[in-house]
Amino acid sequence: MDYSKNTFYFAFSAVLMLVFSMYIVRGSSGRRLLPNDDKVKRKKRYHPVVGTMLNQLLNFNRIWDYMTDHASKHRTYRLLSPFRSEVYTADPVNVEYILKSNFQNYGKGWYNYNNLKDLLGDGIFAVDGEKWRHQRKTSSYEFSTRVLRDFSSLVFQKNAAKLAQVVSESANSNLPIDFHDLFLKSTLDATFQVAFGIQLDSMCGSSGEGTLFAHAFDDSSEMIAWRYVDVSWTIKRFLNIGSEAKLKKNVKVIDEFVYKLIHTKIDQMSNSPNDSSVSF
Repeated sequence: MDYSKNTFYFAFSAVLMLVFSMYIVRGSSGRRLLPNDDKVKRKKRYHPVVGTMLNQLLNFNRIWDYMTDHASKHRTYRLLSPFRSEVYTADPVNVEYILKSNFQNYGKGWYNYNNLKDLLGDGIFAVDGEKWRHQRKTSSYEFSTRVLRDFSSLVFQKNAAKLAQVVSESANSNLPIDFHDLFLKSTLDATFQVAFGIQLDSMCGSSGEGTLFAHAFDDSSEMIAWRYVDVSWTIKRFLNIGSEAKLKKNVKVIDEFVYKLIHTKIDQMSNSPNDSSVSF
């Protein structure tokens, strides 16, 4: 993502975030204490505030390291933003409670759906309620069959071996490795082969269309993450400029690839019902 083209928007967002953050801090620290406030304060325990969305904005180029640094000091912490307080946790007990024990109480909500829908649409990772339950039920049937479990295990084993080979070759050649990018491509390759029967091979780049799709999906994911720290992203989407214009182009590449995959799969299943692989 080319951040040099977004200097104005970066500065604009940073100033807005600073003003709102100062307002929040002043509002919370300048409030008069009522007689019973001390008792309430003793009863309620809040996780520590380690910064604001402005800090995320300033550290976006190293966002995962920034968040990991905080998680190593506080397993659960808060970040303030203009209209909401966000809680982040790396505590296994909290993660299990949110994703399993009390999952129904922790929906994605409109805020996340609005940020994600241009890339993920009404997919299982962006929706709540009946839409989520329907997709979860459908996918659970598909992935519960023993044949698919055995096939997916074999696919992941082969991709792990391919990943190890890429790392070994880079190490022998004394070349730097972008593990984040490599793990993303490895996961993408395995997922596509299990779910759609297609050899994407974005790790080695043998498929031109697959590589183009992988780059478009990676860039789109980064730009969707940028929305969480850029208060002006809706304006840029409306004007079709900056990161939002680039996101729109990448989503078009993704859509074209996926629709071509769907049509190819339908035609192939009509002609060869027993053949589950798809070639590009």
